Amino acid sequence: MTDQPTVPLPLDDQLCYAIYSAGMAIQRLYKPLLDELGLTYPQYLVLNVLWREDGQTVGGIADQLALESSTLTPLLKRLEAAGLVRRTRNPANERQVVIELTDQGRALQPQAGCLGEALLAASGQSPERLSELNRNVRELRDALYGDGGKWNIVQSSDQ
Repeated sequence: MTDQPTVPLPLDDQLCYAIYSAGMAIQRLYKPLLDELGLTYPQYLVLNVLWREDGQTVGGIADQLALESSTLTPLLKRLEAAGLVRRTRNPANERQVVIELTDQGRALQPQAGCLGEALLAASGQSPERLSELNRNVRELRDALYGDGGKWNIVQSSDQ
């Protein structure tokens, strides 16, 4: 056994960098499309959570996006100022803030379908291949968080 320090692998050989840089590439691809919708990528993620299930608490949304509620609150305020969501206190528990889509926020959902189409076209991959890749990355994420992790995974259909 040697006392030599372990040298990090080159970035291109590290899975974490491949996932990170792929995420950045996807966000760059989405940016002009999101700009047309008047959204940032984090705002799109919040709306996507609400399109799946409207009327969620700030904490519930934060858990699904692996964010702290304090990070999410300013984003939600901007979405509310844009007329896309409504924030109200839960009458059964005043500590909870419930987020609901407005008609304007709901109307963006069909327009956001172009994001998946753009990814499919730019990647040159089949829908089946991208679905398999998505499934594999989710399995890795879930394994890394494990049962005791903070992340509350919401099962999603393959897209």
